[in-house]
Amino acid sequence: MAVDLNLETVRDAPKVLLHDHLDGGLRPATVVDLAEAVGYSALPTTDVPALGRWFLEAAHSGSLVRYLETFGHTVGVMQTADALVRVAAECAEDLADDGVVYAEVRFAPELHVEAGLELAAVVEAVLEGFRVGTARAAERGRRIRVGCLLTAMRHAARSREIAELAIRYRDTGVVGFDIAGAEAGFPPTRHLDAFEYVRQQNGHFTIHAGEAFGLPSIWEALQWCGADRLGHGVRIVDDITVDDDGGATLGRLAAYVRDMRIPLEMCPTSNLHTGAARSLAEHPIGLLAKLRFRVTVNTDNRLMSDVSMSREMTALAETFGYGWADLQWFTVNAMKSAFIGFDERLALIDDVIKPGYAALQA
Repeated sequence: MAVDLNLETVRDAPKVLLHDHLDGGLRPATVVDLAEAVGYSALPTTDVPALGRWFLEAAHSGSLVRYLETFGHTVGVMQTADALVRVAAECAEDLADDGVVYAEVRFAPELHVEAGLELAAVVEAVLEGFRVGTARAAERGRRIRVGCLLTAMRHAARSREIAELAIRYRDTGVVGFDIAGAEAGFPPTRHLDAFEYVRQQNGHFTIHAGEAFGLPSIWEALQWCGADRLGHGVRIVDDITVDDDGGATLGRLAAYVRDMRIPLEMCPTSNLHTGAARSLAEHPIGLLAKLRFRVTVNTDNRLMSDVSMSREMTALAETFGYGWADLQWFTVNAMKSAFIGFDERLALIDDVIKPGYAALQA
């Protein structure tokens, strides 16, 4: 008899997360603790429950620009090696406790140098934190592997430097490169030299595209920059026409994305908060999954959106009528699209993910 699908049982299902920001996933209590430790006085409140509510309300504005402003506080308390180790360790533990078995967590090293840390020291502190958190989770019987994505800010000019760091640390936990930040006015082609470098080094990269900006952002990310995956990519639906009878006609870009199995790192709840979608029922993930794009489910920023992988998947199941087979499909999509070796991906699919879902569907 199949296990009923609800929040508690989804928490036990093995999950894969490809799009999660380290500075968007802090525990509210940790933000308060670190602010006191480093003398950061700009928090709107030091009451832990109230601070958690403040982040959610500030993020739930319908504006990507307003949403991004909330990161001033989390980044503000992540300027020392000790703080970075703690945040990364807690991230790994929290994801493992939520049933995530593989995660790629991203952060921008250039945002954590205000107190004098070198970029390399920032990366090493975060990698150490992931090692600590993974070990702690294992002690509680929760197995997780965490890979790291180094992000460059698209409005800045350090992308080549960050790309070189990603390659330098790729054998010690960094699995890829990314660019993030406001899309409008900052096209990915400004960072072509960074992408070309990563490609020349046989590395992997994803690009935030098609979240707050439309098809040109996606087209540039793929056809100029050569992205392996698309961060969000929700606006690909602008190249799909749905007929009155429910049939869909794909434009050339949408057809290319589907035909080439370009992974879409979709973050539904975050998209509601930034105004990229009006409701979960209207979110493009429903159509794109139905059309069998390479759709993956992600959290984006767990603190700002007050979300977890379990809550995200449960909400999708309730909204679109998904069952265990659908959640397994999303999970396998994500594992296939991870930036680790083929053998490693296959082992997690065959030894962890499929058996886990088989037990839930039995």
